Amino acid sequence: MKNIPFNRHRRLRASAGMRALVRETQLHKEDLIYPIFVIDGENVKNEINSMPGIYQLSMDNLGAEMDEVVSLGIKSVILFGVPFDHDKDEQGTGAFHHNGLVQEATRFIKKQYPEVIVIADTCLCEYTSHGHCGVVEGEKILNDASLDLLAKTAISQAEAGADIIAPSNMMDGFVAAIRAGLDEAGYEDIPIMSYAVKYASAFYGPFRDAANGAPQFGDRKTYQMDPANRLEAFREAESDVAEGADFLIVKPALSYMDIIRDVKNNFNLPIVSYNVSGEYSMVKAAAQNGWIDEKAIVMEMLTGLKRAGSDLIITYFSKEVARWINEDNQ
Repeated sequence: MKNIPFNRHRRLRASAGMRALVRETQLHKEDLIYPIFVIDGENVKNEINSMPGIYQLSMDNLGAEMDEVVSLGIKSVILFGVPFDHDKDEQGTGAFHHNGLVQEATRFIKKQYPEVIVIADTCLCEYTSHGHCGVVEGEKILNDASLDLLAKTAISQAEAGADIIAPSNMMDGFVAAIRAGLDEAGYEDIPIMSYAVKYASAFYGPFRDAANGAPQFGDRKTYQMDPANRLEAFREAESDVAEGADFLIVKPALSYMDIIRDVKNNFNLPIVSYNVSGEYSMVKAAAQNGWIDEKAIVMEMLTGLKRAGSDLIITYFSKEVARWINEDNQ
């Protein structure tokens, strides 16, 4: 045995200190973007049944949530609006109303917590009576007719003080339309975090509960991507970069880590992965049944997303992860 040559890789794994010294991928609090659902009404704090620990919050409860977010050291939030059903219409006009939910929440956060980066989800589906992300004619989702409404939504969010516009609709040309609209309105400096590579995924199920935004007919497969496709992601991302995107989102995350790496390797922009609701809920359900170590699973999962190429991660685990990082650093 003495004469058999081999490499001693275990030398660099011999202790916790040694492993930390050579660790290649680090997850930081600054990498986290925390989603918040703002709902109409007063004194509302509805826990989402399929997403334990995540709530729909009325404006009067937003301050307490933000106090916790800031105290944990989370630097960025992304806002989703959840209007009353009777306020929805075919055009989704609530999305671009001056006093819309995202707009009012943005003003509140930027006034009370100016250091927090506010990202506004820019879509129509939560506000349309049919639940689709664009204008509908019969059962067809119209692409070009939707672009003006999306641009109006982005402008209204920028006027409210949003730091970043995040359009999630997957209409062709949406980045170009929003960039032109923002520039014409004097918001040349507001970046666009495009949902550039967004798949028609079964992992979105719990989000439909959170946003009350399930389609009333059909599905979103004519505008969101086929999960079987890889090369299509290059085309989608390439178009958004050419149209003026400043960040590229890949959504979902766990089943698309190859796509995250592809996008990272081919485009010189910050890459954002969205650790979506179904991914969150599966971990929560398993943890509540005692089947897994939640902290270990979540930290491994998000570190994997960083290793795959994510610069930032939108995740419902943001508060837990920030808390764990703080505890580990004490």
